[in-house]
Amino acid sequence: MTFAESISTCLSKYATFTGRATRSEYWWFVLFSLMLNWGASIVGIAMLGDIGVLFSYLPTLALLIPSLSVMVRRLHDTGRSGWNYWWCLTIIGVIPVIVWLASEGEQRENTYGHPVAK
Repeated sequence: MTFAESISTCLSKYATFTGRATRSEYWWFVLFSLMLNWGASIVGIAMLGDIGVLFSYLPTLALLIPSLSVMVRRLHDTGRSGWNYWWCLTIIGVIPVIVWLASEGEQRENTYGHPVAK
C-alpha cells in the first residue's frame, strides 16, 4: 500500500474499528500524522510565536479517531483484540504494543476477517 492509498483508506474508514489493516497502512498513516503535526507546529510558531505550538493540537484532535481505528485494525491483523491498545496507558505496556504493531499480520483468516491484500 502506498502513502496516498494509506491516507485515503484510513480517512475513508474514519471510525471503522472492525476488520484488519496492513503494516504499511498503519505506519504510512502514522508518518502522515507526524508530518501534519510538525507542519502545524512550524506554521503556528512562525505565525504566533511560542504559543503557536498549540496550533499542532488541531491535527491531533482531527486525526484522533482515525488513528485509534487504524491501530485497532492493525492489532486485529496480528490476531489480537483491539482492546490491547489500552496497554499504551502504562509505560511498560507501550513496548509490547509497538512490537505487535510492527509484527507481520496473520496470513490466514482469523476472528477479525480475511487477510488484507498487501
